This record gives sequence, C-alpha cells and structure tokens, in this order.
Amino acid sequence: MYNLDIGVIVQLEDILKNGVETIEKLGLNVCQLNCSNPDLYTEENAEKIKKVMDGKIKVSSLWAGWPLPARWDFIDGPHTLGLVPVAYRAERIHALKKGADFAKMIGVHDVTTHVGFIPENPTTTEYRETVIAIREVADYCKSLDIYFNFETGQETPITLIRTIEDVGLDNLGINIDPANLLMYGKANPVDAAGIYKDKIRGVHVKDGKYPTNGRELGDETAIGEGMVDFPALIDKLHENGYKGPLIIEREISGDQQRTDILKAKEKLNSILAKY
Repeated sequence: MYNLDIGVIVQLEDILKNGVETIEKLGLNVCQLNCSNPDLYTEENAEKIKKVMDGKIKVSSLWAGWPLPARWDFIDGPHTLGLVPVAYRAERIHALKKGADFAKMIGVHDVTTHVGFIPENPTTTEYRETVIAIREVADYCKSLDIYFNFETGQETPITLIRTIEDVGLDNLGINIDPANLLMYGKANPVDAAGIYKDKIRGVHVKDGKYPTNGRELGDETAIGEGMVDFPALIDKLHENGYKGPLIIEREISGDQQRTDILKAKEKLNSILAKY
C-alpha cells in the first residue's frame, strides 16, 4: 500500500472557535490550516492551536492568504490576486511574513499561498518585480527554517518552474492543486506533476473542469465528477517519491461538503490500496 496520510483543509478561525471535532468526525488526523486574516496570527492563538491539536491532529502546512481585493476570474484576477499586482504587493508581503511567523509559533514548516497570475513573459518588468517580491517572502521564510510553497493554478507549469529557478532559493516548493490547473485552463494535472517532480511538497485533492469561456474559471466538482484522473495522478506522485499528505478540498459548505469529503476519502483509500 502507498502509505500517504489523508487530510482536509480547515479554516484557522473555525479551529479557534470550535476545536478539532469536525476533523475527527471525518476520521482524519491531518489538516492544512487556511487563514486570510493576518490579525489572527497572534501568540495567544498559536498557543490555542497547539493545545487543541496536541497529539491528535497534525498540521501539514499553513495556507496563508493576504488582504483583499481578490477576484477569482480571468479578467480581474491578474490585477487583484497575490504578489503580482504592485498596488497591493507591500501589504501582502507583510501579511505573508506574519503568516511565516505564525507557522513558526505552531511548529509548522510549510507556508503555502497563491502568488497570483505570474507573467508568462520573463523579460517584462512585472515578472522581474514579482520574482523579487517572492524572493523577499521566501528568504524570510528561510530564516525561520520554513518552506514557501506555491499553490498551482494561475500559471503554466513551466512558468512556475522558471520562477522557482529565478528566485533561486532552496526552500521553495509546490502545492499541486489538480483542479486549479484545469479550472484555470493551464495544464493537465498528471502532466504537470511530471514537470514539478520532487518540488511537490503538498497536494490538494480537488476535482474540476476546464473553462467554457474566456472570462470565468471552470467549475469545481466533487471528486470523480470532474476531469482529474486521480489514479494516474497518484501514480505520478508515487513515481516522483512524494510522501506528504493528500489534503481534500471541497469549496462548498454544509452537509454536501461533508458528504463529498467522505467520498473523496473513500476513493483515495481505494486508490492507495492498489499499491
């Protein structure tokens, strides 16, 4: 059997308010903490997280967001998301550094985020300045012995590899989100995993479809209802020597979210058992 932990994305705010009961009821013991509010990165909250997780739930990474605005589409996305838009860059660099501080406080060694629509053309000023911004955050993470991971989706795989090469630090990793690669129309996830190889430090288990127009992302779906070939993807991860967790993400709420997470868990266990 290919022994990978199966976990789920959870909101930091929810854990602070409600503890880990939801994760435990799903029969999981790993999570990725998600937080887009830097005001929550306090020593008090760090102590609370360590106390509620204490030996029961492992935190694989902190998904650190940044202050708004954020438009998840092809028209406004390039000038509102991540570190690419110069108007918001300084504030977001600060927010990501605070996220790294918080990760250090809770004993987590990976910080993950979307850096935005990294420009395809490496000769532009926008690309060069984005690389400098990423390097500033990643270098700060390195000083704390933390990896800085790119969640995939808004850039082609080779653009991401070029960016990692140009940033030039050894604490850069990739959190592959196979659905995003489809929903943004950037790549087949299995092919992308073959390009990323051993740079993959995290995996989102999410399904989706290609866009149907030039303005809006493709649809996210429950696992098995989209276009991600999970058996082939996991085979590629195995080939690359990936040993991290598989983190289920379902971007809806309510009872259906829980149902879809449990189905995803069952499917993953079935795939992993074949090794």
